[in-house]
Amino acid sequence: MDLRVSVLSSPGGRAVNEDAYGFWAGPDCWFGVLSDGLGGHAGGQLASRIVVQGVLGRFQGQPQPTSANVLGAVRAAHDSLVAEQRRRPGLAGMRATLVVLAVDTRNARATWAHVGDTRLYCFRGNVILLQTRDHSVVQTMVDAGYLAPGDLRGSRHRNALLAAMGDTDPPEPRVEAAPLHVRDGDRFLLCTDGFWEYVAEADMERNLAASVDPDTWLFQLEQLIRERGRPGQDNYSALAVACADSCTTVLR
Repeated sequence: MDLRVSVLSSPGGRAVNEDAYGFWAGPDCWFGVLSDGLGGHAGGQLASRIVVQGVLGRFQGQPQPTSANVLGAVRAAHDSLVAEQRRRPGLAGMRATLVVLAVDTRNARATWAHVGDTRLYCFRGNVILLQTRDHSVVQTMVDAGYLAPGDLRGSRHRNALLAAMGDTDPPEPRVEAAPLHVRDGDRFLLCTDGFWEYVAEADMERNLAASVDPDTWLFQLEQLIRERGRPGQDNYSALAVACADSCTTVLR
């Protein structure tokens, strides 16, 4: 399986970009990670970079795109962040969110994990096949029926998280136990809350159908953020992955 990757990361209306991302490919595997240093916590910029480096460092040493290894990478990144908190007590409050995607490019399988409200979407036929569920107060309210899904973005509790990298109690990331069989034409989108806050799922689908490649798709979605964003808006980042069978030439 061939992958084409496009990345977008902007400070938005902030002076510092606390988002971080990275990806790495080994023999028959590809790994991508996106992290958001939590605003209001000292060291958010450092926290997200430690998390990304910790995840990719684990994969480079153990390049297996399995659920167990994804979970191990998340835990290794958490341990690295906690170690830095202890080394620098002044940054003990730094936290970060995380989403990780691992693709077995030989067997066309994908698995992922996340902590917090940085999301992963998978699209098939230009329609959302699945998406992660935030570790947040408002997601819990939606799940319990106290809040309509369409009201999640506008809730005053939207930034209240129930789990984050660097918490005193190690986070319990949601990891896909059974890998997804990836088909030719599937798309993945990893994005921070500063991105999906202004881009609804219908926007993602509509612009994907009108895009010839992931670069165009992200460009079109960023125009929506710029049109709808407010002064001082949060950092926003996204990583788009287009998947094609190795015999397909459109993505080469």
